[in-house]
Amino acid sequence: MSASGRGETTDDLLAALLDGMDAALCAFDADGVITHWNREAERILGWSAAEAVGRKGFAGWAVRAADAQDVEERLMSAQDVPGRQVHEFALLTKEGGRVLVRTQSAGVPGADGKPAGVYCAFSEVHAQIDLERSIALSEALMDDASWGVVLVDVDLRPAVVNAHAARAFGSGRTALLGRPLGELLAQGVEELEGALQHVLAEGSPPPAPMELWVSVRTPEGVRRRCWRSGFLRLGSPLAEEPVPLGVGWLFQDITEARQAALDTAQLRFRAGQLHRSGRAAAECEDPVEAAAVRLDFALAGFAEHALLDVLESSGDPDRPRLVRTAASPPLLPGAGAGAARYAPGHPALQALDRIGSVRTSAPRGEPAGDWARERQWPEDAVHALCTVLRSRGRTVGALTFVRAASRAPFEQADAAYAEEVAARVAADLDLAACPRPPKDGDTP
Repeated sequence: MSASGRGETTDDLLAALLDGMDAALCAFDADGVITHWNREAERILGWSAAEAVGRKGFAGWAVRAADAQDVEERLMSAQDVPGRQVHEFALLTKEGGRVLVRTQSAGVPGADGKPAGVYCAFSEVHAQIDLERSIALSEALMDDASWGVVLVDVDLRPAVVNAHAARAFGSGRTALLGRPLGELLAQGVEELEGALQHVLAEGSPPPAPMELWVSVRTPEGVRRRCWRSGFLRLGSPLAEEPVPLGVGWLFQDITEARQAALDTAQLRFRAGQLHRSGRAAAECEDPVEAAAVRLDFALAGFAEHALLDVLESSGDPDRPRLVRTAASPPLLPGAGAGAARYAPGHPALQALDRIGSVRTSAPRGEPAGDWARERQWPEDAVHALCTVLRSRGRTVGALTFVRAASRAPFEQADAAYAEEVAARVAADLDLAACPRPPKDGDTP
């Protein structure tokens, strides 16, 4: 290829690069004559490259006469100082309108090192401000936002994590990057990944923030948290077709508020059950039947089984004798009526000794069925709560609630509810031991 051919190729390449830039760009030689003018500059001001190149400065066409000298001095001064100079001034469009632009100009040295001209990149001020706001917002979200921000790539792995999110995961920011979500969450990962995949595939986030219950793996152990989450699809602004870059996931920890709401709803429901059970028990002639009715109401949302053992005299005060009197649901294997031959240390006997409640669960690794049969409980028992029955200062028996593996172990709040039920059941059993009053209409 000849030297002239290589020169033409270089000029074509330079022209293509300049026209492909997102910013408007023009260049001046040492005398202030325009040598380059790209398509973005033409779009902003309306002047074509043919109309702009060769003109000396902006005077008389792209700037008002009163401002021409000041604008030229500020632009050309860039070749006398190191670095870039930033200015703002008004330019004129071809139609006569005014556009406020922000410029960045710098000197261009020649082959001998002396100033050979100036290049100037400019954009409309409002567009530049929008860009700066977007950058500032991104930096603020990633640095010290009051909610967690995680940018998830198309492989559903964290690509950027802010400080708040790192604290929520109990880890450092860099330690989370590139790791599968299944390594970070013990529970809730399927629901989270489903939401992320939906946003990537459909391009639209859920219509409202989602509340996700997750179990986070931390160095201190697994923590159960509730995160109110929102999702945004991220697309490349440089591609003609929307190209997904991932999903922006913003979340806020609402565990305490959500747990308080759940506790309040639970208390309201349990209070309603106690009220309804009292109304139903009042219609039972037999106090033992009334006690069984109370157990039926108590099981709703609380446990799978309830076992009622009444204390009978055995002649040995050190060895109380409990008799299975009722079970709900009835006729369960291992829950039939008859003497409950509990071994020493049985949770029901512990409840009698303590005059309180005892909670227990099957040990991990031990067959739950064997564990339950040894204690004369239904075979699906995995968690149990035994509480004492007391009335008029006397112990009248023990009440046991049993949960299967699908439920969580009993907690302190559950024990308080069980004790409230036990107080009412104990009163029914105490009433059963008293002479029955005459019915309405009986002859005295």
